[in-house]
Amino acid sequence: MNIAKIKKEVTGLRLSKGELRKILIIVIPAFVELVLSQLFSMVDTVMLGQSSLSYTAIASVGLTNNPVHLVIGVTQAFFIGTTAAVSWSIGAGKRDNAKAVVRESLTLSVFIGTVAGLILYFFAGELVTFMGAKSDTYEYAKSYLQMIAWGIPFQVMTMCVTASMRGAGLTRFPMVYNLIANASNVLMNYLLIYGIWIFPELGVKGAAIATSCSKIIAFVMAIFAVFVFDSKIKIKITESFMIRKDTLKRIADVGITAALEQFFMQSGFILFTKIVSVLPTPIFSAHQIGLSVNGLSWVPSQAYGVAATTLVGQALGAEQKDIAVKHAKIIHIFSFLTSAFMGIMFILFSKNIVLIYNSEPETVLAASMVLRLIALGLPGISTQIPIAAALRGAKDTLTPLIANFFSVWVFRVFVAYLFVSVFEWGIVGAWLTIVLDQTCRAVIVYSRFLSRKWLNKEITT
Repeated sequence: MNIAKIKKEVTGLRLSKGELRKILIIVIPAFVELVLSQLFSMVDTVMLGQSSLSYTAIASVGLTNNPVHLVIGVTQAFFIGTTAAVSWSIGAGKRDNAKAVVRESLTLSVFIGTVAGLILYFFAGELVTFMGAKSDTYEYAKSYLQMIAWGIPFQVMTMCVTASMRGAGLTRFPMVYNLIANASNVLMNYLLIYGIWIFPELGVKGAAIATSCSKIIAFVMAIFAVFVFDSKIKIKITESFMIRKDTLKRIADVGITAALEQFFMQSGFILFTKIVSVLPTPIFSAHQIGLSVNGLSWVPSQAYGVAATTLVGQALGAEQKDIAVKHAKIIHIFSFLTSAFMGIMFILFSKNIVLIYNSEPETVLAASMVLRLIALGLPGISTQIPIAAALRGAKDTLTPLIANFFSVWVFRVFVAYLFVSVFEWGIVGAWLTIVLDQTCRAVIVYSRFLSRKWLNKEITT
């Protein structure tokens, strides 16, 4: 054991008050935004689970999640290129270049969002059928997907603004407008799902209307933030929004590979859901509850990932490689400790958490088991998300792509089929493959991070 080397590493990770403040200024608003947004999403599922349709409503909406996540995941991943490009320019002190990236990304978002919404609307029936909709869930799932498709263009444009803000380290603005929009969604859910006051009882359709309206609210506030508030990336309507080749290349250098990564990953998730959808509706409902809670387990690491992409990008834009490595390591430690705490909570209070969603005995038993398995996957999640985000901030997008493609398609498709359909391990087998998937991804990206080869990418500011 090389004591001197270990001492040097520990000393190198000590943060000054200024460095800690810089990290927390980005992490805390992103953390609050993402955690509360996920909690609001979980409330959606809880409200549907407590409606007259009970687990049928949860299962119906669950069938739409993967098609929506495929479209939104690919789009959001593309705008990681916007976050990176903005962070490089800000790090190099070139604000005009950063603003150009914002304007041209907004133009792209209008086109991408419109196409995405049209696809989900016109192919809603085919998509939910492919996902395994049964006679008791088909109509609910189809109408839900068509209704939320109206809000997709607004959601994509909001994601573009959020990506731009994060690249500049301005995570407070997205926190505010996303939280207001999500709170509005919960209120409208309450009124429209149950038929409160003068509003009709619309059930699943009411949840979809509330979701689309909340996306429009977020869009209005996001546009206001980027055009009105005096910030590093404030833009004007009189400036050019035409897409230039050089700006598009800077966004696409990271965005295209990240989008492909999400496409392969979400496609694997779709096949995984099809494998699991053969389970009885109460058990599939338990699976959806598990996915809802699992989304919360991702959120802290995603918040740290936002900081990793931004701070690594800014450090490399300023040609400070040692600072980039230091910030990535510290962020990973924070992520791991936060996830460890969450894992303990999931193990100790699994049944209590599930009872918030549903009280059907079969669903509660299966979902409680799922939450304990989620805890086993948290070390992988807390490593692979922020480390992959750091690599993207350094323009090294190929490694996360390989990690996601390999682990998702091996474990969530091939191994999941063996565990669920051949060995007949049911929902336990399905969630064991998720744990294996997360662990494999973490090993691949962390090995790349330790090699430091990712620091050699050429950054264009």
